[in-house]
Amino acid sequence: MVSGGGTNLQAILDQIESGRLPGCQVVTVISSRPGVYALERARKHNIPSCVISKKDFETLEEYDEAVLKHLKEYKVQLVVLAGFLSLLGERVLSEYENAIINIHPSLIPSFCGKGFYGIIPHKKALEYGVRVTGATVHFVDREYDSGPIILQKAVEVMQDDTPESLQQRVMEQAEWVLLPEAIRLFAQGRLKVEGRHVTILGESAQRKEDEG
Repeated sequence: MVSGGGTNLQAILDQIESGRLPGCQVVTVISSRPGVYALERARKHNIPSCVISKKDFETLEEYDEAVLKHLKEYKVQLVVLAGFLSLLGERVLSEYENAIINIHPSLIPSFCGKGFYGIIPHKKALEYGVRVTGATVHFVDREYDSGPIILQKAVEVMQDDTPESLQQRVMEQAEWVLLPEAIRLFAQGRLKVEGRHVTILGESAQRKEDEG
């Protein structure tokens, strides 16, 4: 699910094509807005895509139902929010509990929550004067950026950074690495959620759990 240029979508597609995400496939792309470049990326890879915008529905429940219907139609097993800027509704969250992941451009709980998207977390990091920022992949719940954390990666802040240069480095060094890795771990059945905590199981431990 996307809302913009789709750089994280491209990172996932590159990892699939390189063979680093065996058994994984992007079966559909949903955009919250028409005309974004992420839809062009989907077209270039022959991936079915559509626009489902909250503005086109009278109620959140109708929007929620439309998203869920599309996900079910394509037999989606993992929902990946790759720069998606809308909150999902109750039915989608319930049907896909612990099967929706999001990438956020900061080390949660810093610079996150409602209104912290796009370039804003990077502006705030520079305003605050932190020496280290990064990115976080987490499971999605009913609040912005508040679900159980799966992976985090730190990125150094340089003295001459602008919000734009910091954003680019965080994408290259953290986001494009973490999101495919989280997808790989999910596909391998190695993410165990217990309350607020996510345990990453070793491959041998996961085999024992499956056999048990």
